[in-house]
Amino acid sequence: MQDIALRTSQLAAWLAGTDIGLLELRTPEGTLRLGRQGDNIVELPAEEAEPEHSPIHAPSLGVFLHSHPLAAAPLVRIGQRVEAGQTLGLLKIGPLLLPVTAPQAGIVDGLRAADGLAVGFGAPLVDLLPL
Repeated sequence: MQDIALRTSQLAAWLAGTDIGLLELRTPEGTLRLGRQGDNIVELPAEEAEPEHSPIHAPSLGVFLHSHPLAAAPLVRIGQRVEAGQTLGLLKIGPLLLPVTAPQAGIVDGLRAADGLAVGFGAPLVDLLPL
């Protein structure tokens, strides 16, 4: 990053001659962000990346259930760590109960569909933060 820091003025001069609004250069040592403020090119602070939510979508239409009809406890709770393949909820299609499973390990960040809500194909059901 030291080499990049020495060339920041050269990069800023190059950026000033273009119509590019933001230049972000990532290296193993760090990130350099240059952007426009009026007519000037300034170094911007590095943004902290928010963890990517991975929504789990309904594989079919049906009624989304947080727990099995014969059990009182929900299958997962917000903040719970889950493993790949673990059941997050059930999709009731007539008499059939189809499991909605986690595609990867993660932490349940939110339940988007209420218990007993009729959902369509592809509806977001559960938010998962990948590990």
